Parts: sequence; C-alpha cells; structure tokens
Amino acid sequence: MRIKADFDLCESNAICVGMAPDVFDLDDNDYLVILAEEVPEGREEELRQVVANCPKSALSLE
Repeated sequence: MRIKADFDLCESNAICVGMAPDVFDLDDNDYLVILAEEVPEGREEELRQVVANCPKSALSLE
C-alpha cells in the first residue's frame, strides 16, 4: 500500500505531520514531504485515519 498526495489540493495544514511525523514532514518552504511512500507494516489503519483527517482530502492510499 502506498501513500499518495495531490499537491494541488494540499494546503500544508500539517495535520498529517502531527499524526504521523515519521511518515510526513514539511520542507523549509512549508510544502508537504512524504518521508515513507510505502505504508509501514502494521500501520495501515493508523494511516487510513491520517488520510481521513486531511482537511483538503489531498491524501490517499493506493
């Protein structure tokens, strides 16, 4: 399972960063960076919650 971001929708609210800082980060220009595109084993449900909490629906799992 992979994490995808629609960078046209993303407003860098950083909710994902707060929920999973080892998977998401913001760069020096406050743009989203996905640190681990592959969902870490055993964390599928956690990442589903992160995706569901994105206020702009910019994140998805494939």
